[in-house]
Amino acid sequence: MKHLLYLNKFFWKYRTLLAIGSVFIIISNVFAVEVAGFVRKAFDAVILSTNKENETITNTSKILLKYGGLIILFALLKGIFMYFMRQTIIVMSRKIEYDLKNEIYQQYQSLSISFYKKNKTGDLMNRISEDVSRVRMYLGPALMYAINIVILFFLVISKMLSISTTLTSYVLLPLPILAIAVYFVSNNINRKSEKVQEQLSTITTIAQETFSGVKIIKAFSNEKNVFQVFFNSCKQYTKRQLQLVKIEALFFPLIITMIGTSTVLTVYIGGIESFKGKISTGNIAEFIIYVNMLAWPVASIGWITSLVQRAAASQERINSFLLLTTDIQNKNTEHTPIQSDITFNNVSLTYEDTEIQALQNLNFTLKSGKSIGLFGKTGSGKSTIANLVCRLYDCTDGNIQFGNRNIKDLNLNDLRTSIGYIPQDGYLFSGTIKENIAFASDRIYENKIIEAANKADILDEINNFKNGFETIIGERGVQLSGGQRQRLAIARTFYKNPDIFIFDDCLSAIDTTKEQKILKHLKKESKNKSSIIISHRISTIKDVDQIIVLEDGKITEIGSHDELLASKGFYFQMNQIQTKANKEDVI
Repeated sequence: MKHLLYLNKFFWKYRTLLAIGSVFIIISNVFAVEVAGFVRKAFDAVILSTNKENETITNTSKILLKYGGLIILFALLKGIFMYFMRQTIIVMSRKIEYDLKNEIYQQYQSLSISFYKKNKTGDLMNRISEDVSRVRMYLGPALMYAINIVILFFLVISKMLSISTTLTSYVLLPLPILAIAVYFVSNNINRKSEKVQEQLSTITTIAQETFSGVKIIKAFSNEKNVFQVFFNSCKQYTKRQLQLVKIEALFFPLIITMIGTSTVLTVYIGGIESFKGKISTGNIAEFIIYVNMLAWPVASIGWITSLVQRAAASQERINSFLLLTTDIQNKNTEHTPIQSDITFNNVSLTYEDTEIQALQNLNFTLKSGKSIGLFGKTGSGKSTIANLVCRLYDCTDGNIQFGNRNIKDLNLNDLRTSIGYIPQDGYLFSGTIKENIAFASDRIYENKIIEAANKADILDEINNFKNGFETIIGERGVQLSGGQRQRLAIARTFYKNPDIFIFDDCLSAIDTTKEQKILKHLKKESKNKSSIIISHRISTIKDVDQIIVLEDGKITEIGSHDELLASKGFYFQMNQIQTKANKEDVI
């Protein structure tokens, strides 16, 4: 239960609904309990009337109609207040579910990139959907029926004790046995439930990866093998579910046996007590009704315990990341200016999850309003520099300064708002072209969208689409070619009009002619602004103010295009190779 303590703040938030719901539970149970009293009075009255010599059938019928009418009336009132009970407790659980899902989603957004490297997408999706649903079952039905059981037990047992202590003791004798059984079985339910949820996350992850990579699966005609992986995972899930069901199945037969035993004891002991004149015949009927009234609450103990244990297992999984603090902390909530020199002072970075040292003692400065190019082999650390400037990661050694201020002292929202970052994959969302271009803005300006598309040299192609800017591009832009996806991502950055442009090898799928047009627009747009261009093609970065050549996370060369060619190092060699390759392509 300790993991469920996290939810107490939500109970306090909706304490009014919880309190009103509890009152409705009390009222509905009062009406329910009183019905048994009417049955006793009806039995006793009928028996008394049959012993009178002058009693008629009409008088007996009146007695039965009187108490029968009261029983129906109280049953209706009980039903009405049960409706109100559900409209408060269950509504409260839905509101908490809403708040919890939003809190989880906000936490997902606040956590650093390193968190997503350690966790699978399918598992994270399962926690915000299936796990939250199980927690809601604890917040709503389990809590409602638990309160109902406590109140009903108190009311019923109080009534029973007021009638006969002896008979009550015998009737309640099987209940401690049930409590002990619940205690031992619930621990097994908790363990099995955790394993079920873990396997469900695995299934979700497999499904998510399959749908995302469906083109590769079809291209390799590997549907059979992929299905087999999914099939085996589902088989394992079913096996774990059946193990859980077997344990839960022990409850119902046990409870029915206990209730049956209580009923037999009621008739037997009640008959003896009635013969002694300590209770009436109507009291025996009343006790049987009380026992049966306790039947569902007692039977539901196993179900409630199962819900609580499942919720505890799910909340533990949720708490495992909900209570995490992000590695990237925003220490400053005041507005901080961003336009200034960007300086790397002995910057090193080692990825925590892989312990790979991506950067080693980098020292360079990007002057405000200037451009810099990053060049090197795959894995040399180019994209890592872009990630550090956006503060998606914090360096492990050294520091990065914007002017005279450490990047960690800047307002994180101001920093990222001022940067227009285009990653290598140019990720797009499954909406319209218009929505993707205007992604960085709360409002959509038609003229700015057209202008941004023109600067990214994709306007003509958009106009050729049947629905133009309203074209649905599908998940990750599946309807578009690789070059179109990259140019749409570039248009998104032009629309944002940031203070700092970062192009992370986002021109790789674009032909040279279009590339040069885009770079021309970038140069115009980034006048008096800073820009970082990362590329493995020298033609992309040759016109920047300064080029940094990286190898294994270290700076091996630095200078302008002409200076690096004159030094005849790695940059010069690659220029020779690429120039020769371009000439051969032209021929």
